[in-house]
Amino acid sequence: MASHRCSLPGCPAGYEVGEFFDPASDGPSRLEVRSIDGRQFSLLRPIGYRSDDYPEPFQVPGDLTSFRTDFASVPWMFTWLVPRSGRYTPAAVLHDALVVPGDYLGPPVDRVEADRIFRAALRDTGTPVVRSWLMWAAVSIATKWNAGTHRAAHRAVVIAFISVITILGIVATGDLLDLWSVLPWMGEHSFGAELARGAAAAVVIPAALSLSWGRLALAGTITGIALAFLVHITVAIAVVFSLYRIVERIVSGLPGD
Repeated sequence: MASHRCSLPGCPAGYEVGEFFDPASDGPSRLEVRSIDGRQFSLLRPIGYRSDDYPEPFQVPGDLTSFRTDFASVPWMFTWLVPRSGRYTPAAVLHDALVVPGDYLGPPVDRVEADRIFRAALRDTGTPVVRSWLMWAAVSIATKWNAGTHRAAHRAVVIAFISVITILGIVATGDLLDLWSVLPWMGEHSFGAELARGAAAAVVIPAALSLSWGRLALAGTITGIALAFLVHITVAIAVVFSLYRIVERIVSGLPGD
């Protein structure tokens, strides 16, 4: 099949890609949805996606009453970094269909491959490189979490992985501020030296721990490094937003959204 080139802003020149299209007209894709409850949406019009890696396209029908999408499945504490909708919305809708058998037409793919197609589709919509890889790593967490065999073991790995990195990040911050001296790689050094050592550990430790993720090790590495560097702002936002939700519930009787 002939390759396609990205015509959207943000795509590198000459970047070989797939494309989204409208199955009804074979023209440009049109994303039309109906709100179910403000969080879940159904398609009013089908969308299609051609990948250079497959001879036939993927299609998400617009008449499936069972199909639901929440666009980008981003936890609320991370929406400051990746909003739930944007130029990447068609890729998110496609991924929601690919991970549920029967919600799309096209070549059969497992969840890991669906995640990879999602990453490629993100770039095809003009999503920046770093954000594309972060979003791919995020959906790979769900893939690891929902792994079919030995699910409890996979979930234990994810929980332990996130917990260890979060705790180390907080302890390292206290070490940097001289609240205590616990971590051997920090030691008693200048602020700049400890900052550099902490940054190096925030890369090396997640990369080593991600080996427990098997074939999703790269996703684990990206997730771990991002968490190590963003844990402080994420915790701060989580605290502030949680306080807001409490106040909103007290004042209006409804959960904050």
